Amino acid sequence: MASWPGEQSPDWLVLESGSGPSAENMAWDEALLEGAVRTGAPLLRFYGWNEAAATFGYFQRWEDVARMTPLRPLIRRPTGGGLVLHEADWTYSLILPPSHSWHGLKALESYRTMHEWIRGALHGLGAPAELSPAATGDRRGQCFVGADRFDVVREGVKIAGAAQRRNRHGLLIQGSIRPVIGMARPVFERALLQWAREQWRIEWRSFRPEAGLRGRVQLLTEGKYSCAEYNRRR
Repeated sequence: MASWPGEQSPDWLVLESGSGPSAENMAWDEALLEGAVRTGAPLLRFYGWNEAAATFGYFQRWEDVARMTPLRPLIRRPTGGGLVLHEADWTYSLILPPSHSWHGLKALESYRTMHEWIRGALHGLGAPAELSPAATGDRRGQCFVGADRFDVVREGVKIAGAAQRRNRHGLLIQGSIRPVIGMARPVFERALLQWAREQWRIEWRSFRPEAGLRGRVQLLTEGKYSCAEYNRRR
């Protein structure tokens, strides 16, 4: 069995959000993080984009990233990291409550654990990959230009990266995966669930958002992530 940071929470939740607007996608992740204590279990969310867009790290400067890409909308994420272009990537988020042992890991270790999971799923589908042993390339604030330590690399090219936010509500990991040629996204997502089931003995349950959560998502979408004041704040 693969190593696991603690033996707890065998029941995990999965949410298939489908494709949505960029501001709403970020609002969902923040709202789910806010509710992690109430949810009480780790939650894996798969989602996509109904528009070509770009997101950038919470601490990046708007003027810097705006020069890097013509893609709009350009949305500030609730996590750190660099600029990510969302034109054909597969995106997910993982939210863990503060009671879970993964929340207590150092940032680099939680990053590695997430990417070991992705690497394992890819290997099971006959698409071997590895974790980058060190940072490579001159990234200049762009996520997929070069690789950070523990990014997922396939045939010398980075194919998966992630960013994190850890606070009193829980731990949010937002990740982006470049599609593997010849592999369908639903096949990869099923492999990700299956790997966790086999290696960590996770049991998956569907998550059904309540009206209150949906209302919070709408408020964050309209009052924060769709607002130039927030996205250009730095």
